[in-house]
Amino acid sequence: MQHILGLVRRCVEDYHMIAPDDRIAVGVSGGKDSLLTLVALAQLRRFYPIPFTLEAITLEMGMPGMDFSPVAELCEKLEVPYQRIQVPVYQIVFEERKEKNPCSLCAKMRRGSLNTALIERGIHKIALGHHYDDAIETLLMNLLFEGRIGCFQPVTYLDRTDVTQIRPLLYCHEDEIRRTVEKLQLPVVHNPCPADGSSRRQEIKELIGQLEKTYPDLKQKLFGGIQRYPLYGWNLEQDER
Repeated sequence: MQHILGLVRRCVEDYHMIAPDDRIAVGVSGGKDSLLTLVALAQLRRFYPIPFTLEAITLEMGMPGMDFSPVAELCEKLEVPYQRIQVPVYQIVFEERKEKNPCSLCAKMRRGSLNTALIERGIHKIALGHHYDDAIETLLMNLLFEGRIGCFQPVTYLDRTDVTQIRPLLYCHEDEIRRTVEKLQLPVVHNPCPADGSSRRQEIKELIGQLEKTYPDLKQKLFGGIQRYPLYGWNLEQDER
């Protein structure tokens, strides 16, 4: 966890993610990435020189069999206020519309519901659980499927909602996130999504795994390329945030 905290702090400082007296929400899906984001920021809050407060929000999308009670217990232990919001994403995407490619609509509905929840609560900053591997996969997805070079930003300001998204796990590799979550025995909530394991992102993840057998430093080169290119919002030498 100390290693993860070091990476999170460096990422937060590199991209100026936290300002004095920020009120930061963590979008907790129940997956390993969002849970570690929550725990890392809760621990960072104790010693970080810039004061900020933290709370957690979960969108309960109607997926059958998902129980967030253990997450509520974790939030209580961390002394982080926790709110669970019911949104009928599963019903609309899978039962009513029966989408053949549900990921795009699901993501759009989740973003909209989350932004609405933030606005209603007067929160203007949210921490998301995207990590090192997510950035690389997103770069390749945009290049291979859309023919463009692009990736989400470490800090994204949404002017329509006056909400800023931050991604403090960007320096953390997925395998070290998984190991840390297992070691801490965090209460991961299994997502029984029918599309799980068959998405385009999964295709890219498997492609990267194959390429790494020949090019072991592939991820390092690609992530470095994102920062050096630089893609908008990624350049460490310019303060555009």
